[in-house]
Amino acid sequence: MVRICLILLTVFIALPEISRAQNSYSSFFTDSVLRVDYLLAGNDEEAHVFLQQLKKEPYYGGSKTNLIDRSGYGTFRYRMLDRKSGKLIFSKGFSSLFQEWQSTREASLIKRSFYQVAILPFPVEAVTFVIDQKDRSGHFQELFSLQIDPDNYFILNERVLPKNVETVIRQGDPANKVDLVFLPEGYRQEEMGKFMADVVRMTDILFAAEPFAGHKKDFNVYVSKIPSLESGTDIPGELIHRNTAFNSTFYTFNISRYLTTTDLKGIHDAVSGLPYDHVLVLVNSDRYGGGGFFNLLTVVTAGNAQTPQVLVHEFGHAFAGLADEYYSSAVAYDDYYPLTVEPWEPNITTRVDFKEKWADLLDRKTPVPTPRSDQYKDVTGVFEGGGYMSKGIFSPAMDCRMKSNGPKGFCPVCTRAVVKAIDWHCR
Repeated sequence: MVRICLILLTVFIALPEISRAQNSYSSFFTDSVLRVDYLLAGNDEEAHVFLQQLKKEPYYGGSKTNLIDRSGYGTFRYRMLDRKSGKLIFSKGFSSLFQEWQSTREASLIKRSFYQVAILPFPVEAVTFVIDQKDRSGHFQELFSLQIDPDNYFILNERVLPKNVETVIRQGDPANKVDLVFLPEGYRQEEMGKFMADVVRMTDILFAAEPFAGHKKDFNVYVSKIPSLESGTDIPGELIHRNTAFNSTFYTFNISRYLTTTDLKGIHDAVSGLPYDHVLVLVNSDRYGGGGFFNLLTVVTAGNAQTPQVLVHEFGHAFAGLADEYYSSAVAYDDYYPLTVEPWEPNITTRVDFKEKWADLLDRKTPVPTPRSDQYKDVTGVFEGGGYMSKGIFSPAMDCRMKSNGPKGFCPVCTRAVVKAIDWHCR
């Protein structure tokens, strides 16, 4: 009886918090989407934002209770402030191919631009939209600010083109679920049957892996069937170029396995009108490769023998903000992580502020740093090597899905980060 009373008391205490969050949403936002399209442009030393368009789209599928992102994750973030009061009413961290490019040699030689799309709940009153980027010391600095009046007649409010959309898994209200949309890349119209079979296989793979398996009830999965003129994808290093829906390509930054796309306009046009939190571009290829960007996009091939491992790895980047833990593979980046700053990703550390990472998961008997020896192969520790560097950066396991294709799945630190991301979307 005492336990029941305590449970009821907890529920009644929580109800005002839930009510306040819901009221806060309806006070500031409608159920529509404000889409801000822009370019991130610059070189290795500077970044600029250039507005492309503002659009109103039909359905916001994100959480209506978790509106402010306080995690500090992401190299960038966008914020929305109520113009009248100056109150922060929405924020979200994210990462982009642009900041990876800024660490390449090419960025020291030329300037480039990368198309970006921000998805926000549509405001009731005038707001200030802000984009920030983290500097080398790990602090956000404002890049761009724009006053947005929701009644501005230059905000595009076009009819969404009808799409061939199907539901793969429907577990509940999108506002309380993680909503995934798969898009076909390099599938011709006559290959849509293959695409649907591949999507079913991809969802089976994802929900066979923990902690997704234990949280399948927290996900909705949809597809938007946009055909390509040709099958496959671009492989520039082999002089292969295909006319596809979303312009994906291997050899990103001249790394043969790195498969990405910069066509975020086409991708977001393809999912407009759908509730979505994350987009996965499934590429009709049996070649090894993929890419994942936090709160932005996952790209992966459908037909490789190691697709199951790559899918989970890349989705770990995109969904939970997990870093690469490997340190011996070829990459295109120079000095990607400054060793005097704690990385924002939850699964690597420079030990500048390790107490904020996984110190609470260490056994008191585990030495720090932890030797990479068989004695500690199943132990959560602080192993030197990670984030593309063999010295100065540390990771929590000798091996993990974020390090290689060998392990069964995520280490405890990465697992905790994934569960935290699921809870953010659903609770």
